[in-house]
Amino acid sequence: MLYRVTDPTGHITHFESASSDRSKAIIAVSISSTFTIPRGSFMLPTFCDLHLHAPQFLYQGTGLHLPLMKWLDEYAFKAEERIDGDHDLARRVYQRLAERLIENGTGAVLLFGTIKEETNLVLASVMQQAGIRALVGKLSMDISTRPTYTEHSASASLASAESFINNIEALMAPLPPHQRLVQPVLTPRFVPTCSNELLEGLGQLSARTGVMIQSHLAEARDEVDWVRQERGIDDFEVFEKANLLTPRTVQAHCTYLTPSEMSRLAEHGTSIAHCPLSNAYFSARRLPLREALHAGVKIGLGTDIAGGYSANVMGSMRWAVGVARMREGARIEGENVGPKEDAENAHAETNLGLDWLESMYMATRGGAEALGLECGVFKVGAPFDAQCLKLFDPETGRGVGALDFLDLESGSGDMTLSLEIVEKWWCLGDSRNRTDMWVQGRRLGQKTIV
Repeated sequence: MLYRVTDPTGHITHFESASSDRSKAIIAVSISSTFTIPRGSFMLPTFCDLHLHAPQFLYQGTGLHLPLMKWLDEYAFKAEERIDGDHDLARRVYQRLAERLIENGTGAVLLFGTIKEETNLVLASVMQQAGIRALVGKLSMDISTRPTYTEHSASASLASAESFINNIEALMAPLPPHQRLVQPVLTPRFVPTCSNELLEGLGQLSARTGVMIQSHLAEARDEVDWVRQERGIDDFEVFEKANLLTPRTVQAHCTYLTPSEMSRLAEHGTSIAHCPLSNAYFSARRLPLREALHAGVKIGLGTDIAGGYSANVMGSMRWAVGVARMREGARIEGENVGPKEDAENAHAETNLGLDWLESMYMATRGGAEALGLECGVFKVGAPFDAQCLKLFDPETGRGVGALDFLDLESGSGDMTLSLEIVEKWWCLGDSRNRTDMWVQGRRLGQKTIV
């Protein structure tokens, strides 16, 4: 068993075996404030959701029968405009979203908001109060199929983006540095809603301020075709020319990138938010995940509410493994697993599958690395962002929630928490297994640092 200690700022100062002399000495003088992981439970870093549209939580789980561009017109833009016009509704939606994120073990999240600055400040305030690490993106879009939902000009959009950055900094300024959980993110929605002037301005603003960037890249056939028709080049080149592919950038989806573009993405240091569930609905292609990893691209997982119907990162992990295994099956059967260039490239004999442990990494440390955060790992100096998961009752051997351990219940099984037992949780577990959660050393729902 390992023992850890956090300082008053919520950073880990000691992490080693509980049986070591130093751990024993620390325990002896701090037994009253010690949290002991119960037998049958384990600790895991909190999940990191790399792609979630906060206002779309209003209608999650509906409207998934349409292609992307029509879906945006019929559902997304209307819902976002409605929330921009009703801050009471916005606060209710965002508070419930925060509750669901905590329920699902998400401690850090990269959020798309709406176009109005004030509404995004509501979102930032709610996430800060909930104790969730949140990178909040005020949408930048000067082009729209909905005339009432646009910023109308590149200059107005850029001014609003810079004002939003300044207001988030002002919102966080009164707090000690370790309690500043919210950051602003520059958020051009995607190429079809942004003029070249706006994109170039955002690239310059990010370079000047160091603020992160998020958007959608090579997401779906109708989106890719629209960009080629209107701009004469692929959206990858549009972002590249605007200096928006940087080590501070997270691009969602990327299912239509060619192998050469994937390599260039890695050279830029840009990360991918892999959203396998929403890709199943809105993209005719699956992300070439193994090839992207081989190319050196940093990858985390996103739920993509509401293009994906679940705010639970566990669903994203399971879908990521399932989709990758289907790609590997297609490779074995000699089927084309991606663009023509993929079939001819050097990884033709590489296993394209993904195992559950790799998906756990992407859901925790992988996402944190994409965001430049120090969480997602237990080590000295890292913030203590953790969830405690109970798998079975050590007295009876009975599993918690959807888990059944019949050998343990009969007394014939080994109650040591093995990888096999944890894998069962990965496949079948849910929020009923989550007993505690901490972000920056603070147990959520409480005011004290533990």
